[in-house]
Amino acid sequence: MYKILKAELLADKIYLMDVEAPRVAKSCQPGQFVIVKIDDAGERIPLTICDYDAEAGTVTIVFQCVGESTYRMADLKAGDAFEDFTGPLGCPSEWINEDIEELKKKKMLFVAGGVGTAPVYPQVKWLHDHGIDADVIIGAKTKDLIILEKEMEAVAGNLYVTTDDGSYKHKGMVTSVVEELVEAGNQYDQCIAIGPVIMMKFTCLLTKKLGIPTIVSMNPIMVDGTGMCGACRLTVGGEVKFACVDGPEFDGHLVDFDQAMKRQQMYKTEEGRALLRYQEGKTHHGGCGMCGGDE
Repeated sequence: MYKILKAELLADKIYLMDVEAPRVAKSCQPGQFVIVKIDDAGERIPLTICDYDAEAGTVTIVFQCVGESTYRMADLKAGDAFEDFTGPLGCPSEWINEDIEELKKKKMLFVAGGVGTAPVYPQVKWLHDHGIDADVIIGAKTKDLIILEKEMEAVAGNLYVTTDDGSYKHKGMVTSVVEELVEAGNQYDQCIAIGPVIMMKFTCLLTKKLGIPTIVSMNPIMVDGTGMCGACRLTVGGEVKFACVDGPEFDGHLVDFDQAMKRQQMYKTEEGRALLRYQEGKTHHGGCGMCGGDE
């Protein structure tokens, strides 16, 4: 069992939890995710890692209530526990393997939309811990949905906050802030955009026009988290990839976002969810070594 040390409401239907998971915490790297399971009857839920402390043996997750399983998670309190907490999974951010001195020469821009602020935070924190300050844009529909602002401010070189409705700080989409920064003379060697798929799509359309290489995290389309259900299948540069095992990070200028969004919408319907359960039933026939099936 994996004890919940802290459970906090960050914004409407958005929760943060610190979980005691020493073995996971020791191996975490920016860009990776975990799979949590409340109990025997619970679904496996893939969640990107918001923070981790190897010494304390804790991993921080942030999630938004969108279905039965996440609403059940929201009812958990400090002192409760997850039955399973598996990870870290997925490939770490590629740039963490670059030479630090070379990385310091790069100007990096992070664009976070909504709950995407959570997986952006450990990346910016990692850079800060290695003496690299990055510019960060965080955006949400309205002020009440902005999360982790103080935490991000502590590790970002420059932090820009924007809301669609203008209720807090800058008014407009995250893309409008990117345009303003570039027009002001800022030159970026790389952009990392994480958030809703539609937001990543339009950020990539803009950065491609501006000539800024861009990495995106396709974690929003993950369902099973082990590559068995096929829900996170996407096309990157004409090749079929799976977000949970090949990613979740990819070259945003090569991702077919329209295809990914169509598949994502399909699984939001009851018919689509039934199809997904059928697909999982065919693949998780036992003994796969990843989902705990019987031998």
